[in-house]
Amino acid sequence: MYLRLERSLSENSIAAYLHDVLKLTEFLDSRGNKKSPLSVSGDDLHEFLGWIHQMGIGERTQARIISGIRAFYHYLLVEDMLERDPSASLDLPRTGRKLPEVLTPEEIDRLIGAIDMSQPHAQRNRAITETLYGCGLRVSELLHLKISDIFEKDEFIRVSGKGNKQRIAPIGREALKHIMLYRHNNRTHVKAAQGFEDHLFLNNRGKALTRVMIFYIIRTLCQAAGIKKKISPHTLRHSFATHLVEGGADLRAVQDMLGHESITTTEIYTHLSREYLRENLLSYHPRAK
Repeated sequence: MYLRLERSLSENSIAAYLHDVLKLTEFLDSRGNKKSPLSVSGDDLHEFLGWIHQMGIGERTQARIISGIRAFYHYLLVEDMLERDPSASLDLPRTGRKLPEVLTPEEIDRLIGAIDMSQPHAQRNRAITETLYGCGLRVSELLHLKISDIFEKDEFIRVSGKGNKQRIAPIGREALKHIMLYRHNNRTHVKAAQGFEDHLFLNNRGKALTRVMIFYIIRTLCQAAGIKKKISPHTLRHSFATHLVEGGADLRAVQDMLGHESITTTEIYTHLSREYLRENLLSYHPRAK
């Protein structure tokens, strides 16, 4: 309840935090240690770090687990259940900043072109793919998109992002066109289940699609298009931002469209753009080859 109400975290973030605390419990149980969280010491937590490292857990996941444990002990301090924070001495591993995988505009065209429009859910899947790339949405934002969130005349959509924070984002005409084709020609043949009448994208049972289904759709298209990169629906969000920056879009505008709280998060796409420019230099400048 603290994470949901006071921190305004999404359900996915809450699940991740709880998973991190359960990892600590799993460690204590494996050592036959019946300590409660209130009696865990800094030494116990350092042993815990060694334990997760020996399990072969990657540095980025280790950093996330440590952040989750820190947040848990911060909560205990806030609730006056502890006087000292045993996690204060935990250091995050140096992970560096990993540049995400992106698709080229040509690969995006191949991905979308791989949709077999003769199949039953082809128009829905076309609308999903166009929307992910055309608006840079997170999967969770796509799944919660409502019919009432689409402002066709103004070419904008209302997006419910992390922590239920809403933003207004522009939508490309191609994405909007395929949303409308799906809504008026295909969605009308699916009876919406109670409570899902306003949901835009529905499954066969008239309920909202799942994250797993979106991953399956994109990865199946990737295979059909012969794209060898390891991609996910989030790759389309990265590609959206990268192509905007490469095209000269203002970084602050990209930040707003992505729903990033801090522009430092958006700045990763300037690094991607620099790599793109360097590739062009090496490819085309006679003195760079």
